[in-house]
Amino acid sequence: MNIYQLPEFDSAKIKNRILKFIKSKFLLGIILLVIMSCGVGFAAGIISISYFQNQIDEFLRKIEINLPIIEKPAQDSQEYASSLSYEQAIINVVKEASPSVLSIIVSKDLPIYEQQWINPFGDLGPFGFEIPQYIQKGTEKKEIGGGTGFVVSEDGLVLTNKHVVLDKKAEYTVLTNDGQKYPAKVSALDPVQDLAIIKIESAQKFKAIKLGDSSEIQIGQSVIAIGNALGEFRNTVSVGVISGLERTIFASGTGGFSETLEDIIQTDAAINTGNSGGPLLNLKGEVIGVNTAMAQGAEAIGFAIPINKAKRDIEQVIKSNKISYPFLGVRYVLINEQVKEKNNLSVDYGVWVIKGSKGEPAVIKNSAAQKAGLKEKDIILEFNKEKITQNNSMAKIISKYNPEDKVVLKILRHSRPGKDEKEMDIDVILDERSE
Repeated sequence: MNIYQLPEFDSAKIKNRILKFIKSKFLLGIILLVIMSCGVGFAAGIISISYFQNQIDEFLRKIEINLPIIEKPAQDSQEYASSLSYEQAIINVVKEASPSVLSIIVSKDLPIYEQQWINPFGDLGPFGFEIPQYIQKGTEKKEIGGGTGFVVSEDGLVLTNKHVVLDKKAEYTVLTNDGQKYPAKVSALDPVQDLAIIKIESAQKFKAIKLGDSSEIQIGQSVIAIGNALGEFRNTVSVGVISGLERTIFASGTGGFSETLEDIIQTDAAINTGNSGGPLLNLKGEVIGVNTAMAQGAEAIGFAIPINKAKRDIEQVIKSNKISYPFLGVRYVLINEQVKEKNNLSVDYGVWVIKGSKGEPAVIKNSAAQKAGLKEKDIILEFNKEKITQNNSMAKIISKYNPEDKVVLKILRHSRPGKDEKEMDIDVILDERSE
């Protein structure tokens, strides 16, 4: 898409041309007067020319004073991509970001088996047949997966998805855009989000990517995804728009990994196996999301974790080399109109503290909740004066706090559903939840 601009113009040049045109027309009139004056007399002609010349000069001075000056419009410094074509903006972003985007190779020692044929009855058995048997002959290192990450600090901290580096027995290697390979170790796994940080084992300095502000994202804005597509085609680029915000998804992957992710970005930029953990960028070249999942059985539906959620992890790893969250220690169901009606509750908001689907305790033993006196069937209405609703979940609220923070829970307690209700405040000191 080309951006057309008006040609530049010079107001002084335009004014000089106007004056020159007017003056030439008056001079033509003077010549005619001279010819006419010859019939009256030479002296009278000279007087006429002198008189009209003075009148012309006076007239032109008046025009020059009143002629408006047209100023060249100033270019708005806030416009970033308006002076560029859409295509060129994408090219610039990819060129700037690519050195910071890494392919992550997952390797593991796998057993090598050799097939042998044996007689199950031994050499002296009565039957002359053999069956196959597989015998291990050592191990061999093989690539078992891959993903994407991007550099967030010059000393080699790399942000990626947790499910990419979840295998504790695997080895990880990062591959730069120019083909350089470096070993990497897992620094920390986020216990709540599908995020992880690994560290490149090298003294070399790396180019850190620019981080944006995901709170400023707007539906419809253009975005660029870069990643190791399908675990094979490194630094593959796809382009799309923001399709939705604040989505909640249930993500699952290999190795039994599953997680519920809230406040997720939806995009139609291609997110596929291998570019998990790669950056989702705006047209300024800033990371606004971490690519994390694609919708199975659907096209052009991908998801990314807002970068503001990841900034918390980066800061914690730089400071303490771990990622931790506050932990309350209850199992619960978010209350809505359907839950209220089905269970005869008196409110349609908050969370209802109940046992897990397999009978796990509603209040976890020795947790902050148990120490504070929370009980099964309590309804938590507010968390530190914030009302708990479908749009403002308890998980979202609690993520704003740190371990050992003191908070106040407003709860509704009753001996029977809808009967003998009592509203009260409970002080809680939050525990720490780490990987």
